[in-house]
Amino acid sequence: MESLVPLMLILGGLVLVLIGIVSLAGRTLGVGRVPGDLRATKGPFTFYAPLGASLLLSVVLTVVLNLAFCTGPR
Repeated sequence: MESLVPLMLILGGLVLVLIGIVSLAGRTLGVGRVPGDLRATKGPFTFYAPLGASLLLSVVLTVVLNLAFCTGPR
């Protein structure tokens, strides 16, 4: 069990780095502004709910993970 902790820390760090890279790449490519994203501004307050981006990311990850795990050797 103790040998699993460093591995989990490394994997967690890699996931955070990957999320940061995807976030920066998405910002520069305009991925965060897909139809279905809600944005409301009133004075100095801005509310942003990326519903369309979340749905798109969910579909893409579902397809990729199903292809990765279902087509592998059994």
